[in-house]
Amino acid sequence: MAQDSQNSDRTNPTDRSDQPAHRLRASGGFRRLRSFQTATVIYDATVSFCERFLDRRSRTVDQMVQAARSGRQNIAEGSRASATSSQTELRLVNVARASLDELLLDYEDFLRQRDLRQWDKNDREAEQVRGAHRTDRSDRTDPTDTYRPWLTHPDAEVRANALICLIHQTNYLLDRQIAGLERQFIQQGGYSEGLAAARLNHRRTQSASEDAPACPLCSHPMIQRTTRQGRHAGRAFWGCSRYPDCKGTRPLSAARG
Repeated sequence: MAQDSQNSDRTNPTDRSDQPAHRLRASGGFRRLRSFQTATVIYDATVSFCERFLDRRSRTVDQMVQAARSGRQNIAEGSRASATSSQTELRLVNVARASLDELLLDYEDFLRQRDLRQWDKNDREAEQVRGAHRTDRSDRTDPTDTYRPWLTHPDAEVRANALICLIHQTNYLLDRQIAGLERQFIQQGGYSEGLAAARLNHRRTQSASEDAPACPLCSHPMIQRTTRQGRHAGRAFWGCSRYPDCKGTRPLSAARG
């Protein structure tokens, strides 16, 4: 299975909607995700499938199209949210996964209710669809072109089964994406933790550059702090970098000595 990030962004180079300015945490770049690319194929093919084989007045059409759209859009929204919330990103990717599961059931229902054959994962047809991206994928290949022979086939059975294969592929990629996000959160924490660490590092750097004094209690370097309340609120002072474990303070005028 190809890596989820192996494909380059083939969008208009002037489109920078998923390339925000420098932030504490990276975000965007979803157009390069294999999961997003395949979810886009699924969405477009579902719209075409419903127009060709289902009654447009049926509620099933709206449900299938909305489920396909939700799978695609939530991958993108999760990627954009990653700059400020790991939990939001993880939640949205899980929503995308659940939406595609719903769509999967709709295609299985379509085949069963019409007494059409559903391919087994080991059937030759299913293996051909799964292997298509390995034999016809490059940074310049439109994924729609890769699967076009199946997704434009006049037989509804072929189209539905091909889409089932693509949904399984995308869900596999999303499962890996979710597992990676969970590991990242456990190892690095979320946005709040990252922001606090960056702030502490900035203050330590600032203190070192301004000849910070040593703490009178534990001799560790001190950092500039600001009184938050009381009659001295807003006044700067030196506080121990080990606070709250150490509560040593000095007036701001104190220098290293």
